[in-house]
Amino acid sequence: MTRTLYLDAFAGISGDMSLGALSDLGVPLDVYRNVASDLGLSEVEISASRTERKGIGAVKVNVRVQERSVVRTYSNIKALIEASALPGEVKEASLRIFALIAEAESRIHSRNIDQVHFHELGSADTMVDVAGTVAGLHYLGVEEVLCSPLPMGTGMIKTHHGVLPVPAPAVVEILKDVPVYSSGIPTELVTPTGAAIAKALASDFCLLPPMRISGVGYGAGDRDLEIPNLLRAYLGEREAAESGGGRAREHSLVISTNIDDMNPEIYPYVLEKLFEAGADDVWLHPIQMKKSRPAVTLHVLAPPEREEDIKEVVFAETKTLGLRISRVEKEFLDRDIVAVETPYGKLRVKLARLEGRAVNVAPEYEDCREAAERCGVPLKDVYAAAEEAARSMLSEE
Repeated sequence: MTRTLYLDAFAGISGDMSLGALSDLGVPLDVYRNVASDLGLSEVEISASRTERKGIGAVKVNVRVQERSVVRTYSNIKALIEASALPGEVKEASLRIFALIAEAESRIHSRNIDQVHFHELGSADTMVDVAGTVAGLHYLGVEEVLCSPLPMGTGMIKTHHGVLPVPAPAVVEILKDVPVYSSGIPTELVTPTGAAIAKALASDFCLLPPMRISGVGYGAGDRDLEIPNLLRAYLGEREAAESGGGRAREHSLVISTNIDDMNPEIYPYVLEKLFEAGADDVWLHPIQMKKSRPAVTLHVLAPPEREEDIKEVVFAETKTLGLRISRVEKEFLDRDIVAVETPYGKLRVKLARLEGRAVNVAPEYEDCREAAERCGVPLKDVYAAAEEAARSMLSEE
């Protein structure tokens, strides 16, 4: 079973709504206050109160600061988090959230990402919203975050850059590839901070999955809307992957890019770095691009939580200027590894099972390669011997 938090964002999501929902689930305010202290943010006051939205009880968390004139760049915020006393896992997730905001602002304003000015998004209360949400999840022992599709409001909103349409341009950029819908409500429902929290932390955007709910928390937003202005969070347990008949299914990402100007000798190194960054699989596909140029599509299959690490490697180690990111479901057979006796020594063999029956046999390459070199025989002969021994063992089961 996986300890899961499901964000039911029927009225949108913001940083303070996230803190409120987690507080309603039992996260003490001291968790957020410790975050502010670990970040070295002085004169931050954090309070919470019980309130109602359309008759539903909720928690409203307020983070008050005395530094409204401070304008931080992404580089400033990144350095502040990295140098902080926050736990490692809180740092890592907080940096992913701010990276999403910075990438969006960089594209909108055509600026280098490190020089993006955050204005409202760089204030101390936003940093507490982000790192406090991550710390709250850690306090609750959450292993997986899921989120509902996100509602987009309408109208206009005043910002440091002037009057902008709703949803704000940064929200639209951040939520690319995320399921959204129009609510018809004439106000901002999803803030850039809320969008980045959901995008960075949620492994999937879906309807409420089968789960055993142990708690429900409501975080209140500021505005009085025609619907309850709340973020509802379900805390519970669910199966880590849908399974049955010897098969399991889990959510994953495919990150792809087309490259037509890179020395092919570099690809093996890139693949090695991607596997080190947490990729489940990496492959190259030859293609032909405009003007008949030969090129390669680089594909990376990776868990959602490794998205930022994978993207960092691809941008750093290749010449690509952009990526395609697709959410997919990965289905796989149950697997186990056995050791079999062969004329070339004991070798490991991977067995893939369907409904308890072995349907595929795959000798471990490194074992076979070492045996072939040691015995001075062709590698294919070692493979054949390992497969024969494994199938003989299976016939006796």
